[in-house]
Amino acid sequence: MSEVERPESEMAESRIPLPPATFEFLIMSLRAQAEMQLGLMHFGPEEKPKPELDLARHSIDLMGVLLEKTKGNLHIEEQRLLENSLTELRFRFVQVSEETAKSASQNS
Repeated sequence: MSEVERPESEMAESRIPLPPATFEFLIMSLRAQAEMQLGLMHFGPEEKPKPELDLARHSIDLMGVLLEKTKGNLHIEEQRLLENSLTELRFRFVQVSEETAKSASQNS
């Protein structure tokens, strides 16, 4: 029986369960999104993806807004996760930007 022919209840049973919707999961999702946009994460044997610096900067900026808007309302672990993620992503953004600029100047 194909996926299309299977009843909804059977399809739901065969899916990977979703993780709980937590603040930590939100941060990790945003971080993974930014890492993919920076070209740091890829799947399979294909070549390393080209960074999308504008998208990555936007994702990082969104996390910065989240940090500012949640100030004083987070548990210490949540605060550290968000701050550490932002620090790491900002550092990696600078690295990838420099690598991209260097590569572009070598190809010119």
